[in-house]
Amino acid sequence: MKYHLITLGCQMNKSDSERVRTVLDDMGFLWTDDEKDADVLGILACSVRQKAIDRVYSRIHRWNQWKDDHNLLTFVTGCVLPEDRIKFLKLFDFVFTMNELPNFPDMVKQYGVVSPHAIGTGDVDDTPKGAVATEPPAALASGSTVISLDALVKKPDTVEREVMADLWKVDATPDSDFAAFVPIQNGCDKFCTFCAVPYTRGREVSRKSEQILAEVERLIKRGYRSITLLGQNVNSYGLDRPDTEMSFAQLLSNIGQMARLAEKPFWVYYTSPHPRDMTRDVIEAMAEYPCIGRQVHLPLQSGDDRVLLRMNRQHSMKAYRQSVEIIRDLIPDATLFTDIIVGFTGETEAQFANTLKAIDEFRFNMIFVAKYSPRPGAASSRWKDDVPHDIKSERLQRVNDLAIKYSTEWNQRMVGQVYPVLITGVDRKKENMAGLTEGRVNVRIPGVHRDLIGTCVDVKVAEAVSFCVMGERVGVPVTA
Repeated sequence: MKYHLITLGCQMNKSDSERVRTVLDDMGFLWTDDEKDADVLGILACSVRQKAIDRVYSRIHRWNQWKDDHNLLTFVTGCVLPEDRIKFLKLFDFVFTMNELPNFPDMVKQYGVVSPHAIGTGDVDDTPKGAVATEPPAALASGSTVISLDALVKKPDTVEREVMADLWKVDATPDSDFAAFVPIQNGCDKFCTFCAVPYTRGREVSRKSEQILAEVERLIKRGYRSITLLGQNVNSYGLDRPDTEMSFAQLLSNIGQMARLAEKPFWVYYTSPHPRDMTRDVIEAMAEYPCIGRQVHLPLQSGDDRVLLRMNRQHSMKAYRQSVEIIRDLIPDATLFTDIIVGFTGETEAQFANTLKAIDEFRFNMIFVAKYSPRPGAASSRWKDDVPHDIKSERLQRVNDLAIKYSTEWNQRMVGQVYPVLITGVDRKKENMAGLTEGRVNVRIPGVHRDLIGTCVDVKVAEAVSFCVMGERVGVPVTA
C-alpha cells in the first residue's frame, strides 16, 4: 500500500510533512511519486493564502472522483482555519491538526482500515516511533474524523505543551540528505491584523531546548550541511516559559559551541524572526559563531508607521532601523531578506511611497512581496479591502523593480571573488548546477554534475544577474 503527500505553504509545513511521512512509513505505507498509484493521499494545507486553499479544493475534487475506481483514504492537515476545517470535513476522510498527528494510526484503525504492518504481523498497534498513543478520536457522522479544539486564542496550558511535545518526538523523514529543518517553536502571539496564523496554529509554544539540541546534534553527526531552525516567531523562543527555558540567543550559542566540535562545517539559519524581538544578543551570537549563516530574514511588511500600527506589527520604523544598524555593524557581510505587503487596507499612495523609501534605505538582497488579501479570522478581514486590484499589482511591480535593483547591485560586488557554495541540485533549465552561498545568494555553475549535490565547493563569481550569480568551480570540493 502506497501514499503520496502534497505540501503547500511555508517551510514549517514542509517540516511538518517530514513528520507525517515518518508516521506513514512506520505504519507500513510506502512513498510513491505518482499520486494516482497511492492508497493514501494527504495534503499539508495553508490557509494563509487563498490560492493555496483553492489548490486543496482542486486536489480533493479530483481524488474523490478516483474513489469510484479504487479504495482511497484522504486527509488534510497543516495550517487550516476553523472556517476551512468545517468545509473540509465534508470532503476528506480525515481532518486533523498537526499536534494530533501521533493519533493518526488510531484514526485509521477506527475508520476500519488495517495498515500494511498490521496485515503482515497480525499486530494492530501502529503507533509511530516516538509518538505517544492516546485514546482514538470519535468519528463524525459525515465520515470524516476530527478532534475538537479548544479556543485557539488562549494561552497554551500544560496539556497543550505536552501535546506539542508528543508531535516533536516524532522523528522527521527529511527529503534531503544535506539540508534539514528543525522546528523550535509553534504558533504566534503577535496577532498581526492581516495574519491567520494565530487561528491556524494557536498561541506560541516553545519546544524544549534539550529536544532541539539533540535533533541538531543528530543532524550534525549525519553530515547535514544546512540546518534551518523554524518557528512563526523564532526569536521569541523561550518567552512563553522564561523560568524554565533558555533564550533564543542562548540556543544559538549552544549550537555554535556544538559546531566547534563537529567534524564537518555546516551552516545554521533561522526563520522567521519578528522585528519586535530582534534583540542585540541574537545578533551578537550570530557574529560570534561562524556556523550561523550570515543571512537575516527580517519581515518589514510596510515602511509606514501608520500602516504598521493598523497591521498591529508592534514595531516602528525607528525600531526596525535600529535592528538593521546593529546587523550592519556586527555582521557587515550579512545579507538581508524581508517580506512586504502592498495594498493593505487603507494604504495611501504616500504611505506606499514610505515603503519604497525604506527599500531604498535598507537595500534588501531579497524581498518576498505579496498583494494584500483578507483572510477569514484575521482582524482586517472585517475591514473594507479598499485598494483596487490594479493598484496593488502596480505597487507590487514597483517593489519588484527595486528588489531587482538592489539584489543586482549586491551581486555585482561579488564578481571576481571566491565563495563557498552549497550545491543543492540542478536548475530548472537542466543546464547548470544550482547552489547557495552562506548568505543564500543563488549561484549557477555551468554543466550538470549531480555528484556535487550536497557538497560545498569554491566558486569564483563571473557574472551577476537578477537574484543570481554565475560562476566557475575552483579547485576541488571544500569537503566531499
